[in-house]
Amino acid sequence: MYGDEETVRKILTESGDTWAVVGLSNNRQRAAYGVAEVLQRFGKRVVPVHPKAETVHGEQGYASLAEVPFDVDVVDVFVNSDLAGPVADEAVAKGAEAVWFQLGVVDDAAYERTRAAGLEMVMDRCPAIEIPRLG
Repeated sequence: MYGDEETVRKILTESGDTWAVVGLSNNRQRAAYGVAEVLQRFGKRVVPVHPKAETVHGEQGYASLAEVPFDVDVVDVFVNSDLAGPVADEAVAKGAEAVWFQLGVVDDAAYERTRAAGLEMVMDRCPAIEIPRLG
């Protein structure tokens, strides 16, 4: 329900290649770190968004989505479900094409708002799992 195969494919292949990864830091133990590596390997530009604004995987980090000084195509969300809705709203305000909530991140109201704003959206899936499946 939260992301049919066609939507997953569309985000991974048709949306632009600049992905803001919200929650990405240099903590190698966090899932965001490894997922960002996979996205880069598949040609995506990964922009870290985290309060620490660390440079991760060679890309300058920003403390918030609003501070990213260029367009972002996809916003990949690695925060808990309670915080994810406001991030989805920021993605809409930023003009992103799509929002991707990671495994375990679900907010039905945010999904409805984001889709109503015209963005593609996937919840409770992982692009690092999905992208190799595309062939």
